[in-house]
Amino acid sequence: MIRVTLLVSLLFFLSCKKEEAKDQKWKNEKIEVVNFEQLEAILDQKDDKIRIVNFWATWCKPCIEELPFFEELNDSLGGRELEVLLVSLDFPDKLESQLIPFVAERRLESEVLLLDDPHENEWIPKIDSSWSGAIPATLILHGPKREFFEKSFTRASLFKEVSKFINN
Repeated sequence: MIRVTLLVSLLFFLSCKKEEAKDQKWKNEKIEVVNFEQLEAILDQKDDKIRIVNFWATWCKPCIEELPFFEELNDSLGGRELEVLLVSLDFPDKLESQLIPFVAERRLESEVLLLDDPHENEWIPKIDSSWSGAIPATLILHGPKREFFEKSFTRASLFKEVSKFINN
């Protein structure tokens, strides 16, 4: 009985420490504000990573609903071979009051950038010529292979699309 109690206490203690460490990370979390030229440089990197770039905003309900699927993808496959990049299209003046608290509350582990570039009529077609500008939208890149989706993902549909890049 004492062993079980000790084991349960130890597990509880370790989980609290893990949560404390996670909470500490969010106190120091920074979100980089970029213009399209800076984002384009990231998208054009010549390495062997699969990049999943999701365009979203805190005010977009379908975007928020699919964020956990991108986080799960990042948790399970993120690292040297795969990178999930969440590009927020929130208003720049909402960075401190809305975006940072949103990211912290949901403990998003994927890299979050705030795209601050008012020339959307110029950069939207550079992402994909078919993009109307609606969100959520996702771009998957791997070397010369590139696919664009102007839609919401379910967990299954996202993992299915990404698997096409992994298995090639």
